[in-house]
Amino acid sequence: MFESAELGHRLSKEDYAAIEPTLRTELLEAQFDLLENKDFSVVILINGIDGAGRGETVNLLNEWMDPRHIEVHAFDQPTDEEREQPFLWRFWRALPPRGKIGILFGNWYSEPIGDRAFGRIKKAHLDQRLSELNRFEAMLSAEGVMLVKFWFHLSRPAQKKRLKALEANPDTRWRVGEADWQFYEEYDRYREVAEHVLRRTSTGIAPWVIVDGTDPQYRAVHVGRTLLERLQRRIEFVRKGFRPRQTAAPLVVAPDERNLLNALVLNQPMDKKEYDKQLEKLQGRLALALRSDAFARRSLVMVFEGMDAAGKGGAIRRITEALDTRKYRVVPIAAPSDEEQARPYLWRFWRRLPRRGKVTIFDRSWYGRVLVERVEGFCSEADWMRAYTEINDFEDQLVSAGAIVVKLWLSVSDDEQLLRFKARETESFKRYKITPDDWRNREKWPLYEPAVCDMIDRTSTENASWTLVEADNKYYARVKILRILVDKIDAALKA
Repeated sequence: MFESAELGHRLSKEDYAAIEPTLRTELLEAQFDLLENKDFSVVILINGIDGAGRGETVNLLNEWMDPRHIEVHAFDQPTDEEREQPFLWRFWRALPPRGKIGILFGNWYSEPIGDRAFGRIKKAHLDQRLSELNRFEAMLSAEGVMLVKFWFHLSRPAQKKRLKALEANPDTRWRVGEADWQFYEEYDRYREVAEHVLRRTSTGIAPWVIVDGTDPQYRAVHVGRTLLERLQRRIEFVRKGFRPRQTAAPLVVAPDERNLLNALVLNQPMDKKEYDKQLEKLQGRLALALRSDAFARRSLVMVFEGMDAAGKGGAIRRITEALDTRKYRVVPIAAPSDEEQARPYLWRFWRRLPRRGKVTIFDRSWYGRVLVERVEGFCSEADWMRAYTEINDFEDQLVSAGAIVVKLWLSVSDDEQLLRFKARETESFKRYKITPDDWRNREKWPLYEPAVCDMIDRTSTENASWTLVEADNKYYARVKILRILVDKIDAALKA
């Protein structure tokens, strides 16, 4: 894959001087077209061999274009907070909004390549990570991100010559350290791993561009023209109204119309006396579990979904009553803000993940894409169909990073929901809990029911299973939720 980059590409200073002004102008014009229309964002990945001109190229792009609309992120060793989170967490936080360009130096490829080249992980682990990255990049592309991936290459002799030249110059000597020479010693192994990675991750939506880093003039023009052509083509496609064609296989309803929801017996018995007894006991278990040394190395992510007036708020309050206010956060999810709409769908949820020893409770969640957005037509069928896999990947990453994920769906019968709606309208302290949307959603329940069943069926996994809660009796529902919660926490901490 690197053979063409070792041909010794050259561009004379005269040719470069003739090309540069026009290239800079056209890049700037394309950047402002992007900024004005905000149809997509651009993420440029900078990877490659030490000494191949990666840093110089990033500086040059900032010089050629308007740096106010370019976000450069250089990733080094992860911080303590970043180590507590899933691998992709810090990269999600760096994604630019639509209309902007993000340059990621030392991105999601650096660590897997380095770990494999220096023997810290096995090939099977590397290949698993590469499969995850391919799915991640496919999701970014579907969410309106244009990925441009550059690999800056040097031959082994060229790298040695480059490092020695930098060391010999007092002005650049600081740029060469012990780690650079260590990489040089492992050049052949590093190249072998890099070739494997690039071959496995060069896809139709995000192909790798190999850049010969020997000659700075050639390198600059190659990168500039590649970026310009990608921008111009994408802008032209958008201008003409072209959109990537996405299709989805239909979901089939069971012939007998029996499903996970209508099979539930929603009015389960429990009186106030038994409720008070169970509540105190379970809240005590919960408090002790979350104060334990074992939980200090984990985190808890709770997802509350359910029908309107099913009792999500009341159940959440019974949980938080048992918790130290410094340890938890309740995140109510409503319609996305302009900032959130400008980025991939899951971005706003990645930003709210808890650190180790902490709890985050989502009142509504990322499942909005396969529920309200599906029913209301806010996204295409292909968008919500691919969301099942994206959500499963997201939750798998949470669990792999040490999070305990608990997901609850609360159901009430049609008659019970109507009683609660009317009570909310008549009781002054509950009026804020009923809106015209609640009545409208009630009329749309025949559309929501299959969406909920599909959601549970396709996202109840061994790592993050759903629990269905029969919620006509609030006492029973709250106790069941607390019991499920403490049982899952106990099992996870023992494991």
